[in-house]
Amino acid sequence: MPLSKDPSLQGRVVIVTGGNRGLGREMALALLECGAHVAVTSQAGGESLAAMEKDARALGAGEVLALQGDVADWSDCQRVVAETEARFGAVDVLINNAGRGMRLISETFNTVPTKFWQANVAAWKEIMDVNVNGTFLMARAATPAMVARGFGKIINISTSEITMTRQGYTPYGPSKTAIEACSQAWSVELADTGVSVNVLLPGGATDTELLPPGPDKKGADGNLLPPEIMRGPALWLCSDQSNDYSGRRIIARLWDLDLEPSEAANGAFGPLSA
Repeated sequence: MPLSKDPSLQGRVVIVTGGNRGLGREMALALLECGAHVAVTSQAGGESLAAMEKDARALGAGEVLALQGDVADWSDCQRVVAETEARFGAVDVLINNAGRGMRLISETFNTVPTKFWQANVAAWKEIMDVNVNGTFLMARAATPAMVARGFGKIINISTSEITMTRQGYTPYGPSKTAIEACSQAWSVELADTGVSVNVLLPGGATDTELLPPGPDKKGADGNLLPPEIMRGPALWLCSDQSNDYSGRRIIARLWDLDLEPSEAANGAFGPLSA
């Protein structure tokens, strides 16, 4: 069944952290087009969140709830989950997408790597706090109700293995390694609860604001993937078609849109990096 017609996505309630731009925006819009109800969070709020809300409402399909919230703040995480539940009744899916990248360390990180001993300490802490602690705090806020209901999905957004240990990419790369280790542990702890934990990553550098603008905006292979690449696998992970899968790693670049979703998923699976 095409994911765009999957009835399980109709009315499915999804939180997409950092859903106002980049990969999060594409996943949120794809879900809304399929009739899901989506709570989109942004730390700063402002124009990008308002623009996302306007574009989402223009689709005329699923409902959108735009929320300002810092995933590194426990009270904000609790509030985001509570407001989503108050609006839509429950949280079915949490997509932990919000993150900080290497531009906090250096605007030229992709051309002139910063050694770890040269990194700004405050920037290092912020990246780790948002990427690792933020993923935990949002999952901590959403999971108890999922377990109580016997259903839920947690999708943690990661990066390629080469980025995890690439020179000049600490702490961003290692923060994603931590997320994948958590994902593996959580999937085991949640076994037999009806709640799954999976990892989704683009499979290469994507054309988002994580990379500085300019002629050097490209991946290690000289290419950039479009953020839309996340749409297909994100829909599958949010749908009932993925109910039997947990502790898996999906590489969006390997997702073949010409195949049935189950076949596309089988072709895009990779081992968790932990």
